[in-house]
Amino acid sequence: MARRDAPQDSYHLVGISFFILGLGTLLPWNFFITAIPYFQGRLAETNSSAETLGANRTSPADTFNFNNWVTLLSQLPLLLFTLLNSFLYQCIPETVRILGSLLVILLLFILTAVLVKVDVSPGPFFSITVASVWFISSFSAVLQGSLFGQLGTMPSTYSTLFLSGQGLAGIFAALAMLTSMASGVDAQTSALGYFITPCVGILMSIVCYLSLPHLKFARYYLAKKPSQAQGQELDTKAELLQSDEKNEVPNSPQKAALPLDLDPEKEPEVEPEEPQKPGKPSIFIVFRKIWLTALCLVLVFTVTLSVFPAITAMVTSSAGPGKWSQFFNPICCFLLFNVMDCLGRSLTSYFLWPDEDSRLLPLLVGLRVLFVPLFMLCHVPERSRLPTLFPQDAYFITFMLLFAVSNGYLVSLTMCLAPRQVLPHEREVAGTLMTFFLALGLSCGASLSFLFKALL
Repeated sequence: MARRDAPQDSYHLVGISFFILGLGTLLPWNFFITAIPYFQGRLAETNSSAETLGANRTSPADTFNFNNWVTLLSQLPLLLFTLLNSFLYQCIPETVRILGSLLVILLLFILTAVLVKVDVSPGPFFSITVASVWFISSFSAVLQGSLFGQLGTMPSTYSTLFLSGQGLAGIFAALAMLTSMASGVDAQTSALGYFITPCVGILMSIVCYLSLPHLKFARYYLAKKPSQAQGQELDTKAELLQSDEKNEVPNSPQKAALPLDLDPEKEPEVEPEEPQKPGKPSIFIVFRKIWLTALCLVLVFTVTLSVFPAITAMVTSSAGPGKWSQFFNPICCFLLFNVMDCLGRSLTSYFLWPDEDSRLLPLLVGLRVLFVPLFMLCHVPERSRLPTLFPQDAYFITFMLLFAVSNGYLVSLTMCLAPRQVLPHEREVAGTLMTFFLALGLSCGASLSFLFKALL
């Protein structure tokens, strides 16, 4: 709820700004993983004119393990900056963190777009690209955490809009890929147009952020007193877990928070007979209460990142050369995953099953391990060890549907159940722990992808 004396958000400009900022935070991750076939093509050819944005090439490019490295180097910064939050947020002003991150991400995406037109041998091209992935992911982690800090001062509606923007980032990247492939221009121009798209998105994010101080509604909420601002950003991700009334979560593996109720004026409900507990509760005590839910969250993301996109991006259509083969992976891997993942996350808005006391949750999470061999036994060309047991496209599409829906639902469910397992004054610590374990699961999955790739 908005404060009664708050000004109106004229023409919903602040809401639109936060929606675009949410989109901008996850465009880098999604545009890089969706373009894995393009990077594989560049690494497989010494002549950049032979590159193809949507074609899967595996043999020479596989020597670089590019899809494994891009997954790992996209997730490690999230874990590292989760651990370094307190130092960064105390030393660097909020405006510097947000604008600086956006500008660095923009410059690195411009570099990626320029490289489309530049002939670079596979080795240097690989080094430049993975370095860009690392720095873009690092600054994206800083950007996302800083914006969550600002959302802590805004009404909950703006958190929902921010999350909606994040949720569309993956779908937007997949659609941009399909549009560039279907444009009819040559492959090089198609790739250039694809990488210019996130540059425009980041520029729009910069404009939106710069416009906030000029909007009366934004100034009203973002003008925090120094005593209120200190340490607020550190705890925002945890505070966003505290509401049980709405159950919406982000729509990408890299989204590390669950903003559910951000109303700064809403006082937490405290039982009359329960005395106020001074200080922060023990991390060890909170961990003992939520350890099983946290472990489930780690396992969900470990399974997801161990095969997506490292293994799933290698699957090709068994239909043979043609238009469907060219569009198969962008549609059936990236677009399908993001749409169904979004659907799975939205299901927790209607029901939460199993509940926090049920032992079915670990069973459901454990069953997702089966997706690892299922995807590895799909139609991946030039495998050397494992056979192909599921060559038809229908198998891969079915596996991806179940894989994406279960990822979205179980991630949302675990993030919603954790605050219910602790006392109200312990929810902040529970949220902080869940954020850490989310990042840990992402990093573990990205690391395991190297092993699974080697077993093919």
